[in-house]
Amino acid sequence: MQPSASTQSARSTTHGSPLALMRTVLRVTAGNFLEQFDFFLFGFYATQISAVFFPSSSDFAALMKTFAVFGAGFLMRPLGAVFLGTYIDKVGRRKGLIVTLLLMASGTVLIAFVPGYQSIGMLAPALVLVGRLLQGFSAGAELGGVSVYLSEMATPGRKGFFAAWQSGSQQVSIMVAAALGYGLNQWMDKSTIAAWGWRIPFFVGCMIIPVIFVLRRSLQETEAFKSQQHRPSLGESWAALLRNWGLMLAGALMVALTTCTFYLITVYAPTFGKSVLHLSTEDSLTVTFFVGISNFIWLPVGGALSDKIGRKALLVTIAVLAILTAYPALAYLAAAPTFLKMLGVLLWLSFIFGMYNGAMIPALTEIMPASVRVAGFSLAYSLATALFGGFTPEISTYLIHATGDRAAPGYWMTFAAVCALAATLAVYRKGGQVHAGQGQVAPGQAARGQTVAART
Repeated sequence: MQPSASTQSARSTTHGSPLALMRTVLRVTAGNFLEQFDFFLFGFYATQISAVFFPSSSDFAALMKTFAVFGAGFLMRPLGAVFLGTYIDKVGRRKGLIVTLLLMASGTVLIAFVPGYQSIGMLAPALVLVGRLLQGFSAGAELGGVSVYLSEMATPGRKGFFAAWQSGSQQVSIMVAAALGYGLNQWMDKSTIAAWGWRIPFFVGCMIIPVIFVLRRSLQETEAFKSQQHRPSLGESWAALLRNWGLMLAGALMVALTTCTFYLITVYAPTFGKSVLHLSTEDSLTVTFFVGISNFIWLPVGGALSDKIGRKALLVTIAVLAILTAYPALAYLAAAPTFLKMLGVLLWLSFIFGMYNGAMIPALTEIMPASVRVAGFSLAYSLATALFGGFTPEISTYLIHATGDRAAPGYWMTFAAVCALAATLAVYRKGGQVHAGQGQVAPGQAARGQTVAART
């Protein structure tokens, strides 16, 4: 008897041709594109959004309210990680990722079409907040589900390379969003953009939702999930997460550097360039566009290098570089801001982000217990984005306002790097041994980035 078409397709996710593998990568990462596309737009158009939904006599107060709503979505991520993550661990990667996409799309549509404060009063910011909470709840399991799917479909010895495309897809969204923003600034005057033009990129995001949905529906379940003999109940999953609370915390601190750096050089960078450094909108968008390209290049390089030399070596090296250079680099930029200086400094921070994240994503999938791999990854990642990444724009804005130091975001990034370094050393203690519940990853296997399923 010949295998069914679905069986053949499922096999292709782990043993297919390079072209088939990359097609699978495209289908699974398409949702990540939508998520980061909208997040970036919210950060870039923060000034316009604050004027439309949070009118205030103080520009600083209005901007802080906008970034608070932006950060509120990240507070929902841990809830999404627990509820949606355990759901994905039970029903499968494919079904779960379709649910996260639908929730994300609902939030995007809501934000795009909500009338301003002048039209519907306090209902306007309330609905924007609901949209952000929906997006945050969805994103809590989206990144974990995609990362685990990519790691489970990866060919032997290349988990780091394939898992890196989870973040790689987000960089494409940044480039597209930056290009759209640049085009709008060329075609429209500032008053038109402030009034309604800022909504156009959000409408574009709504238009691509059906395409992404079709792509994701064509996914096949991974062989690793189908081979699991036991699918944990919700109670069993929560119990496993509680037993491994120390591992979740360590994982979150490992993620701290990558999420803080990412939101600093992408979501916050345009506002930083315009409002703090007083560069032109076009300059800020151009820098952000090239940062997206740089991230896209360094992510798979970092993942592939971690496959060769080991996750720990790369994670420790890049964390130390971040500690030594984050503040000095931003201080150099703030002292005499120019387009070329901003480009150079952000490209350096992009190198740090790409190399570190390329190793961190597969490392996080490897240390999580197999039965709650998606939930565990998602919870650790969501805690980090809630505590570090999501509030990076607001914390950066506050630090600059409180200290008068335009390089103050460098203090925040340095703190995140210290946390990441300490967590990495703790996780890979005793010669590289990683403990996960009652199971563990042997020293050599963890260092070379090979997959060893930990058991609860």
